[in-house]
Amino acid sequence: MKTLVCAAPGHFEYTNREAPKPSKDHAIIRVTRIGICGTDLHAFEGTQPYFNYPRVLGHELAGEIVDINDSTDFKKGDIVTIMPYFYCGKCIACRNGKTNCCTDLKVAGVHIDGGFCEYYSVPVYSLIQGRGLSTEELALTEPLAVGAHGIARADIKPGENILIVGAGPIGLGLMEFAKLNGATVIAMDTNETRLSICREHLGVRSIRSEEELKELTNGEMAPVVIDATGNLKAINNGFRHMSHGGKYILVGLQKENIQFSHPEFHKREGSLMSSRNATKKDFEHVLDAISAKKINPLKYITHRVHFSEVKDDFPSWLKPQSNVIKAMVYL
Repeated sequence: MKTLVCAAPGHFEYTNREAPKPSKDHAIIRVTRIGICGTDLHAFEGTQPYFNYPRVLGHELAGEIVDINDSTDFKKGDIVTIMPYFYCGKCIACRNGKTNCCTDLKVAGVHIDGGFCEYYSVPVYSLIQGRGLSTEELALTEPLAVGAHGIARADIKPGENILIVGAGPIGLGLMEFAKLNGATVIAMDTNETRLSICREHLGVRSIRSEEELKELTNGEMAPVVIDATGNLKAINNGFRHMSHGGKYILVGLQKENIQFSHPEFHKREGSLMSSRNATKKDFEHVLDAISAKKINPLKYITHRVHFSEVKDDFPSWLKPQSNVIKAMVYL
């Protein structure tokens, strides 16, 4: 089967690999759609944590089951997406229902090879039924689930000001679910094209600077701040955006140590937490929202390319002038 491998930072190559073999607890899906994630972009540029090369990228997947054990609730021909965080089921996190941060977590396309291929084998427990949604909608379920999980972690109160820093796909998902929770959302980014999408598609206030945030909040800053950039400078700056008694949630991820003023953080009695991946509950929440037409993820797709074109087109998606929000690969 044709497979796209990230052999080293900045270098893709197509190879032919043997298709996966059937096994008792795994299903084989024929991949038909792959969403391009910030994780894929960071891996290509060499800035993704937990990463080794060579690696097959791709974890925002949708496709058709072509092989599965008959004893499951799924069958051949079902259209599905997957929860691409493969967990042990035995550790303290898994026992407490936090499979998203299993101590031995294997994320598709990060710790193990992902779905940039024609056929992909996944644990049966990771399958998510398609509910009649399109494969493009299903491929976008995972990044939206990351957003839904981050908002659940933030425990937002209706009417509360929430600042989301970073208006890429994850940031947009956070905004969607913050609005569904009744929050007043403020988007911050340095990219005017992305901010215009926030205004036009989501109707949220958009800003570019800390000074604008002070003006909007009468100097009180934001009770909830969420970083969705994965940019070290933005993450460090985010501590200053938090109000007294506020919360700061890190959804974005980068490799370096964060730095902040302890006295400034302490006097605010701030709360700092991370939000990693998502749970099956988050995926179901997203599917409910899409099915009920509360969210339309297709409006964020800016680029569509065939699998055979990814190697040539991928480097351009790292450039701001490409104006890519979400690239979708079809097979």
